[in-house]
Amino acid sequence: MSYLLPKLSSKKDVDQAIKSVAEKVLVLRFGRDEDSVCLQLDEILSKTSHDLSKMAAIYLVDVDNVPVYTRYFDISYIPSTVFFFNGQHMKVDYGTPDHTKFVGSFKTKQDFIDLVEVIYRGAMRGKLIVRSPIDPKNIAKYDLLYQGI
Repeated sequence: MSYLLPKLSSKKDVDQAIKSVAEKVLVLRFGRDEDSVCLQLDEILSKTSHDLSKMAAIYLVDVDNVPVYTRYFDISYIPSTVFFFNGQHMKVDYGTPDHTKFVGSFKTKQDFIDLVEVIYRGAMRGKLIVRSPIDPKNIAKYDLLYQGI
């Protein structure tokens, strides 16, 4: 299903998308096309992209092509989904320690649609962080590992 969504294949492409997508939620799925969980997430994203077209722009980003963003967003688990609005990184309180990205696949299409709507409405009100509408039992729990340098 990943062939149905546009791909960003370089840092320049990602930068351009962040700068140019206006008045919509920019959804960036970081992952790999051949990963089974990424394919599951891509199917949900592609099935909802038409319904959310007035509210969101959805792009796929291969973690191997943009190592700068992979390190910047600390993407150690794939897939990870990051949200922006008018060039501003949107954070979401999922009830987990990490508010910068959604890790894993969404359980249902409706979970993803609800999340994008909440981010869109919050961003239109000037909020930079919103509370996730997704049922906590539908959110994967991961232990975050911080490496000291």
